[in-house]
Amino acid sequence: MSEPSYAIEATGVSKVYRRFGNRRQFATLKSALLTGTLLRDLRPEETFPAVRGVSFRVPRGSTYGIIGRNGSGKSTMLKLVAGITKPTEGTVRVDGRISALIELGAGFHPEISGRENVFINGIMLGLTKKEVARRFDEIVEFAELQDFIDAPVKTYSSGMYMRLGFAVAINVDPDVLLIDEVLAVGDEAFTHKCLDKFADFRRRGKTILLVTHSLNLVEKFCDEVLWLESGRTRGEGDPRAVVSAYISAVAKSEEQLLAAGDARARETVGAGAEAGAPAGTAQGAEPGAAAGPAGEEPPADMFKAAEGRWGTREIEILDVALVGSDGERRHVFQSGEPAALRVSVRALQRVDDFAFGVGIFNAEGACVYGTNTDIEEYRSERLEGEAEVVFHIDSLDLVEGTYKLDVAAHRRSGAPYDYHRSLYTFRVKSRVKDVGIYRPRHRWEFRGDGLEMRVRRPGREE
Repeated sequence: MSEPSYAIEATGVSKVYRRFGNRRQFATLKSALLTGTLLRDLRPEETFPAVRGVSFRVPRGSTYGIIGRNGSGKSTMLKLVAGITKPTEGTVRVDGRISALIELGAGFHPEISGRENVFINGIMLGLTKKEVARRFDEIVEFAELQDFIDAPVKTYSSGMYMRLGFAVAINVDPDVLLIDEVLAVGDEAFTHKCLDKFADFRRRGKTILLVTHSLNLVEKFCDEVLWLESGRTRGEGDPRAVVSAYISAVAKSEEQLLAAGDARARETVGAGAEAGAPAGTAQGAEPGAAAGPAGEEPPADMFKAAEGRWGTREIEILDVALVGSDGERRHVFQSGEPAALRVSVRALQRVDDFAFGVGIFNAEGACVYGTNTDIEEYRSERLEGEAEVVFHIDSLDLVEGTYKLDVAAHRRSGAPYDYHRSLYTFRVKSRVKDVGIYRPRHRWEFRGDGLEMRVRRPGREE
């Protein structure tokens, strides 16, 4: 059996850059290059490894995706494949003509017309003048610049500039197409046109290497995907499996960041440096003491207040935990997941007049939902010692976004015993990019012989 044909082969590829801002200098650049000491003589802290020992192979005619967070080495890897930069170690081999949608219009001259720039850019990408002339009308039509093609490029908007660069690169008819987050070069209609062009490339057996943050695009178009983390390979293979693992890792990182941010906010207002720490201990407040930090009175309208903590502490909130269905603390949820808010409270002396409240706010401060036990007709009888109040949410039907929680113990009149304002953050994730705040449970129905709709599924062609 013959070996499979690969359009791209990367073997043990590393790319190391020098950090700037250090005082150390070479005698001359020429001597450093001739002796091979340009990177070798640098101390580890003076270098930055953007890519570290990455290997992968892209079969001819396939679409291969590279995903990862900002700074993971994705764009560096694409530039290595494009030949824009050379690897410090390892080899990169590409079989066929390359067109790179990386820095669109990088060769354009602002003082000359779009027409002249199309010819110059096309020749730079490997076409002859006759080939550019033959494809010129198609390029201009694709870029939607028929009325501006003879104007100097410096008069173009940034969108026009990028569209023309995209149109030239895409119409070179390459064997290997390299794409780096360039789908934001126009309006929605132009984006769909670009996606249609990619689909046409796939049907014609072209090889595509795609770097993107759009996970839906990866699942839809790619045959395989590479996940880079801090310049190293973290995963490779089936798009759905790798994307799922990537989403889990990102969620874990977000959990840590949100938890740290909440801890800092609570420490600032004296609600405890860590979740679960007795808040009154950190504040040093006794029941009936100052209403808030430095004796501040509670704001007249809590919904308009900045983050903070107020109250007499006759009832004290000791701990607040938003948990998932497994009972573990969480800061990141999928839209529609169940959740529960566990609030630990303490009253050093018996209290008969009390209520517990919860408020959910979006990142802009708009109230998404608010309620309390008095509104919902729970009558307080007695609280003495420690207890736990649990607010169960059967389905967290919110659109994707970041949200803040208000949690309070207060008199039925509203006077706060312990009011925690915007001290707890959680994030809702969703593969559906709808807008607003609330995501109601819903379904679609379609009627009529002349109406046809088909559900799109990740990883499947439309």
